[in-house]
Amino acid sequence: MREFPLTLSRFIIQSQASHQDATGEFSGLLTQIGLVGKLISQDLRRAGLINILGTTGDTNVQGETVKKLDAIANDDFVKVFQHSGYVCALASEEMEKPISIPGNWPHGKYMLLFDPLDGSSNTDNNMPLGAIFSVLKYDRADRLPTEEELLRRGTEQVAAGYVLYGSSTMLVYTVGQGVYGFTLEPGIGEYLLSHERMRIPQKGKVYAANEGNYHKWSEGTKKYVDSLKVNDKTTGRPYSSRYSGCLVADVHRLLLGGGIFLYPGEVDKPEGKLRLLYEANPLAFVVEQAGGKASTGTSRILEVEPKKLHQRVPLLIGSPQDVEQAEAYIQGNA
Repeated sequence: MREFPLTLSRFIIQSQASHQDATGEFSGLLTQIGLVGKLISQDLRRAGLINILGTTGDTNVQGETVKKLDAIANDDFVKVFQHSGYVCALASEEMEKPISIPGNWPHGKYMLLFDPLDGSSNTDNNMPLGAIFSVLKYDRADRLPTEEELLRRGTEQVAAGYVLYGSSTMLVYTVGQGVYGFTLEPGIGEYLLSHERMRIPQKGKVYAANEGNYHKWSEGTKKYVDSLKVNDKTTGRPYSSRYSGCLVADVHRLLLGGGIFLYPGEVDKPEGKLRLLYEANPLAFVVEQAGGKASTGTSRILEVEPKKLHQRVPLLIGSPQDVEQAEAYIQGNA
């Protein structure tokens, strides 16, 4: 008889059983993230048929034009978690301020930060998209969390992960004990364990960067990317360039095959483009748990002290040897 694959819900129950003090709330939270992924995946499969492509005409707090699917994905997260009972606060890349949920407090012991639709410039082109999430623990029972209490270093995350919407829908996450990937089987509506204890290669042969910004980069960054194009078989060069416009898709590729993703700071914009709390921290947690590295170019991403909710940060992420080499160029040591 064929062995039935391990479902996400069963995997969570088994993991919970190994923690004597587990109450089931955290397991329920992860299951709800899976539900959001199903809802968004369903919309994406029909996007060209139900008039949800294009823009809303609004601009978000980042100063970016809001796509219709951005707004739908954000609403899906909010609606699911407002009534979940598991979180007492939500913060999103698409919302200027966090949402407190009095109805879930004080029994909802977690705070959820998320990018509801990563790579939304791909929405009208049927290209890969993703969602990114970060989970923080909230221990106070005397009041709801303030905005400042969401400003935590990445080392304080209790879970993080992403949903990738590509040729299949995948949920990848970590709770600090390895990285696991689940693929959605649409026929039965379940996520099935497909990638157990994911490990990133120490070194890769691929780099992902928006080279349209080359002229804006520091000399160290330019020299590093130029070095990847040199023909030198002894060091595995040249590297192949692979950039999709979706951070989740690019990081997922590196997680499986190795290499480096770069969205560095620029000469006139040293803070970079990507958001620390919604993108860099959760993906850094995942990649580090898989044996990789994540850096600003000068420091570990997970140790960056956040100063504001929508703080931006440069990001180098991927195989440890590749990230270390990029750091050396950026710091003028190569």
